Amino acid sequence: MLRRLYDWTMSLAGRPTAEVWLALIAFIESSVFLVPADVLFVPMAIARPERAYRYAIVATVFSVLGGIAGWYLGHYAFEGVAKPILQFYGKLDDFERLSAWGGPNAILLMLVTSGLAHLPPIKVVTILSGAAGVNLWLFIASAILARGARFVALAWLLKRYGEDIRHFIEKRLGQVAGAIAVAIILLFAATRFL
Repeated sequence: MLRRLYDWTMSLAGRPTAEVWLALIAFIESSVFLVPADVLFVPMAIARPERAYRYAIVATVFSVLGGIAGWYLGHYAFEGVAKPILQFYGKLDDFERLSAWGGPNAILLMLVTSGLAHLPPIKVVTILSGAAGVNLWLFIASAILARGARFVALAWLLKRYGEDIRHFIEKRLGQVAGAIAVAIILLFAATRFL
């Protein structure tokens, strides 16, 4: 089953509509969705390494636009829309804990760490940025730098080592899936308990 899922993801990554899906996932990830754009970005860049930087730009632009949407949700519709979204994902406690940590400068630092490493989750920080009234232009600049750096660095790595990575994954798919599962569990534990 894991092999079929891998093959399906790789086939999706090679389709003409893959960029549209990447843009959509990058947009909604930054405001209301749990699945990171990396889930599609990485196989797309492995399947077509000559387009890795193009995919990085698409992911960055739409991630920043989604972040702006999250900022607006936090700023103008926190009680009616953003709070229920955070409750649905079980992230309201994280939101409240992060909002108590400091003012706009601390939130911008969280935006950078979230943009680079998904810690804390990006949607929580974008909504928090709007709710706390972080300057929108400073927010956009920080999001462009953090998300852009992440996707461009991934594009470079995948373009440079893509075939080696692809062969490694295909030979050791079970071990890679296990390692990813452990990483997700540790990431969840870190965001939940720290």
